[in-house]
Amino acid sequence: MEQPIREKHRKNFIFLSSVRDIFMALLYLGMAVLLFGGKYWQIPQIMALGDAFCYFLGSVCLLYGGFRMYRGIKKMY
Repeated sequence: MEQPIREKHRKNFIFLSSVRDIFMALLYLGMAVLLFGGKYWQIPQIMALGDAFCYFLGSVCLLYGGFRMYRGIKKMY
């Protein structure tokens, strides 16, 4: 009797972790787009950071967001 309940909890954990990873990936990828396009959209807070810092942080957000998306889709838990 305990095994089916434990299996159900494990499946729920995997599903919720996958949803969380995909949501967080979308946030990180959105932040990368904002950092890369802030100069073109004339956002003063982004323009004040400087080009080099925006490209560096945008690249980090892009890579980490891609990793979270991959992990959420592949369900690597």
